Amino acid sequence: MKNNNTDSRRKFLDNGLKLGLITAIGAIGLTKIASKLNAKTSEASTGKMELMTTDGTIIEVDSSEVMEMEHSKKEAEYDVREGMPNRKFVMVIDLAKCKNALKCQTACNKQHYITGDHAWLKVYKMQEDTDTAPYWMPTTCMHCDQPACVTVCPVDATFKRRDGLVLIDNERCIGCRFCMAACPYSTRVFNWSEPNQGEITMLMDMENQTEHNSAEFAGLPSVKGTVDKCDFCPHAIKENELPHCVTACPNGVFYFGDKYEDTVTNGEETLRLSKLLADKNGYRLMEGLGTKPSVFYLPPVDRLVDFKEGLESFTDYKSVDKPE
Repeated sequence: MKNNNTDSRRKFLDNGLKLGLITAIGAIGLTKIASKLNAKTSEASTGKMELMTTDGTIIEVDSSEVMEMEHSKKEAEYDVREGMPNRKFVMVIDLAKCKNALKCQTACNKQHYITGDHAWLKVYKMQEDTDTAPYWMPTTCMHCDQPACVTVCPVDATFKRRDGLVLIDNERCIGCRFCMAACPYSTRVFNWSEPNQGEITMLMDMENQTEHNSAEFAGLPSVKGTVDKCDFCPHAIKENELPHCVTACPNGVFYFGDKYEDTVTNGEETLRLSKLLADKNGYRLMEGLGTKPSVFYLPPVDRLVDFKEGLESFTDYKSVDKPE
């Protein structure tokens, strides 16, 4: 894919995921209202402005009653454990598009310094019955709203951010693996031995290591005796970029976005999340458990690609390029 096309896919906030202005309207009593996506106000001609309330209702108010709230310096500073306020990141995986190209896994391995079977993103062959058609199913951490892994962690190494991301601080992790036992999706991996990442670690210069030390651990090499998992690429999200699996997929399988904005994109097209899930019968895995995953699936119907065997389900780091 050409560089200019890649760049356009990476900057996902420029593809329609733009946050509205946070406003305060004293006369209405709403403390925070986000502006309607891409809406054009008629303020110049009527003095009115269209805004979206927190429950998704579009209302028209006098522009004189709207003022932009200034964020304090403390709010503006990014904290990897706190995440981004007023955001709720979600992913949609379209099973009808997946053909096991594994570009998603390769990109994830490369950018997170993962080797071998420790891949955070796995693609499984699924088939409900011998009489039904098989399909490929990518799996990641579900970044649950009610994560069991966070509840059982005794040292606060696994934690949930304000924007919905569930992360692991491997400097706190003591390797008890309670989180692995509690996770119903089996998406975590444990580093039983010293990861074979010596060459990878050398590629990280001191400036990069300083930038991603204990204050921002996402993107660091794995550590023996700790747990790893998909993190939704917080280091990319912070720069208004899509997760690496989204940008690497040649078939547009992965959509990523903000639930509060009701918008997701795969880099090529930007869609309303609620409409996409309603039109395509979107679902979440093991809904009955009450974990409320942030990953939605679209069923493998009306497939855009033929099912083909032959690709390996895991990609070793040696077969991909070194991290940039």
